[in-house]
Amino acid sequence: MQSDNVPKMIIFCAPSGSGKTTIANRVMGLIPLLSFSVSATNRLPRMNEKDGLDYHFLSTEEFENKIASGDFLEYEEVYPSKFYGTLKSELERLNSLDKVPVFDIDVKGAKHLKDMYGDSVLMVFIKVPMDIIEKRLIERNTETLETLAVRINKIKEEMTYEPYADKVVMNIDLEDAVHECTGIIKDFLHLS
Repeated sequence: MQSDNVPKMIIFCAPSGSGKTTIANRVMGLIPLLSFSVSATNRLPRMNEKDGLDYHFLSTEEFENKIASGDFLEYEEVYPSKFYGTLKSELERLNSLDKVPVFDIDVKGAKHLKDMYGDSVLMVFIKVPMDIIEKRLIERNTETLETLAVRINKIKEEMTYEPYADKVVMNIDLEDAVHECTGIIKDFLHLS
């Protein structure tokens, strides 16, 4: 795909509990050109999450209205009745600031953006062994046994998206993963 007029974008994708958000935040701290693209969701905020900073929290009706209006670059029903997506206005905001957007999104949304924008997008898949992911999800203490089982099944499906990524980074040691991702992104952006 031709990418001459399309700004560069970085996508971190991974199954839940892989540490992609932590890695993305650390890498953004090391490369000032990068800025977080705030996703929209219709789920309720978790403790300490702030609207407009962690997510754009929308009601289900607001989310559906924005879908109907074509306001999303991409969106997915990640869990039954739980929607996540990237508003076109968020990409416009970051472009106006001359920042390279960093997406921390669902694997389906990541593949959709990669398919749309081709070589302008660097898709980094963060991979962690299943036993470590399960341990992290349990330690988060945000899931019931029922929702944990749903998440684990979802994780197994999300793992099948690894082949679509440009780069795969194993996150067993956080410092190593951050260092590797930083190098990959600097190469992609032609930064020293």
